[in-house]
Amino acid sequence: MQGAELRQKIKEVMVEELMLDYAPEEIGDKTSIFGNHGLGLDSVDALQLVVALEKHFGLKIGNSSEAKGILESVETIAVEIEKAA
Repeated sequence: MQGAELRQKIKEVMVEELMLDYAPEEIGDKTSIFGNHGLGLDSVDALQLVVALEKHFGLKIGNSSEAKGILESVETIAVEIEKAA
């Protein structure tokens, strides 16, 4: 799974696993996941997201500094999953 299909699946997983008040279609590929200008997720959401990404995509995120770069947006998550594939 790559490209637009992968990005759509990531959005669906985020909405389902984090119980977001967004439809997957409302989340842009480059929308910031954290902070006021994006989806506004917090550190608890980040932990849930890391677990969900490992469960659904086999993506293992080793440490918090690595996670910060990977969990910026759907795009950065997708790129990391594609690299690992």
